[in-house]
Amino acid sequence: MRVISYNLRKHRASGELVGIVERYSPDILCLQECDTQDLPQQIHDLQLADATQRNRLGLALYYDAERFRAVRIQAFALKKSLHDRLLQPAHERLIGVRLFDNEAQRELIVASFHAAPLTALNSLRRHQIKSALGELQFLGPGLPTLMVGDYNYPIFKESLGEKVRDSGYDLTLSDKRTYTRYKFFRGHFDLATSVGLDIAGVETLARGSSDHMPILVDADYSVVVPASAP
Repeated sequence: MRVISYNLRKHRASGELVGIVERYSPDILCLQECDTQDLPQQIHDLQLADATQRNRLGLALYYDAERFRAVRIQAFALKKSLHDRLLQPAHERLIGVRLFDNEAQRELIVASFHAAPLTALNSLRRHQIKSALGELQFLGPGLPTLMVGDYNYPIFKESLGEKVRDSGYDLTLSDKRTYTRYKFFRGHFDLATSVGLDIAGVETLARGSSDHMPILVDADYSVVVPASAP
């Protein structure tokens, strides 16, 4: 399964979506900082599952309607930063979709996530990540889960990875940095968190008009090895 995540930088990179889908043929497309009032219902074979509603610039998720069927969709508000409280740029920072995979005949959860901006502390973003993963479990307890998006986490990713693993998930960085707008904040901002899935790789795609570069996640269901007989 191929999943692309892209922060459109206040919808500026929206014109690149058709070309990205044509070139990379993703099964799922997760967006951040998109104008939710200006999204097409379909991009080639990908159908819009839903987008956040409580703010114009928000999150959206598209999926291949031939391979998947949307079972349940939900947006979530997470703990707010001071930036959020003063400027109110985003009420909902997570949108999750429970999908039935017609090809594999099983269900999974995929989510688009956008953490608080760099003005917030890493401790708040860690809280948001942990809360987001907890919220997704309400969509389908125990299901394979993939959460991709803009984690806005510039440094100390080793510590973040440890905390994510302590919660039972894996954190995967892409092969190249994904954010290059500011001199002092370059690095891997766009990440993948997963459970019940084998991540074969996360590739940083070519830079467009956004300050973030898209990432392409190559994932498959984990093979559960049965316990040997006593």
